[in-house]
Amino acid sequence: MTSSSPDVLLADALAAGPVVLDGGLSTELEARGHDVSSALWSARLLRDDPGAVVAAHAAFAAAGAQVATTASYQATVEGFAGAGLDRAEALALVARSVALAREGAPEGWVAGSVGPYGAALADGSEYTGAYVGDVGVRALRAFHRPRMAALAGAGADVLACETLPAAAEVEALLAEAEALGVPVWLSLTTVVDGEGVARTRRGERAADVFAMARGVPGVVAVGVNCTDPAAVSASLAAAASSGLPLVAYPNSGEGWDAASRRWTGTGGVDAGGVGGWVGAGARLVGGCCRVGPAGVAALAAALGR
Repeated sequence: MTSSSPDVLLADALAAGPVVLDGGLSTELEARGHDVSSALWSARLLRDDPGAVVAAHAAFAAAGAQVATTASYQATVEGFAGAGLDRAEALALVARSVALAREGAPEGWVAGSVGPYGAALADGSEYTGAYVGDVGVRALRAFHRPRMAALAGAGADVLACETLPAAAEVEALLAEAEALGVPVWLSLTTVVDGEGVARTRRGERAADVFAMARGVPGVVAVGVNCTDPAAVSASLAAAASSGLPLVAYPNSGEGWDAASRRWTGTGGVDAGGVGGWVGAGARLVGGCCRVGPAGVAALAAALGR
């Protein structure tokens, strides 16, 4: 079994074998009866019910997760300002997300979640990337910088730059990660077109975007999250262009209707496919939205954890 001791660098652990990620923290909190319907999503609970966040982290750890991803996906200075918090209060809550993850899962690594700009808009635009036409790389860097610095300063072992829909945001995050000197993984949300080509939600060839990470110091893995499980294999094949270890944590296959704020369809991650992901180079494997502790336990079992 790969050691999940925080004393072992995650990058070193990946060289030894696959590491199990957790599942969808926000949807697990929702399943536990907590209201995550506001623009802050689960980040609201960092202030209003931190014990609930700890309990959810603990449930994933008990299921076999070796990495706890913080409740900071939508925790931004701008988002908290809408709830009446000033910059200092907002960044203190971002830092708290690391402490809560460490409390709930003390034996593993903590990944500081850095959600895309679109997540702060709370309109589902991380699944289109439409905003990058108006928000350039410079503004994206400025948006991400405070949260990334707060997560790193609070002791996150790695930053999970996740659900990225477009090349411009990847460029911004790579630049900020290099400036901060912190380890990161980069995870796109992808679709596969009619010709079997993996693309960003913005429509760019995913292989070209993944290749941007090649040779960038501190990038420990690239891959996909919040992608339909059926699109993972093609997306991982595209991610191989980076020459880096790969990460795969798809959603359940259900769809999110941003207008009505509800999940549609049915789904579930097929743990039987995990062997193929690992064979393609995946070294960080878990689940995203609507994948709870039971789903993580099945993935962990498939990996022999």
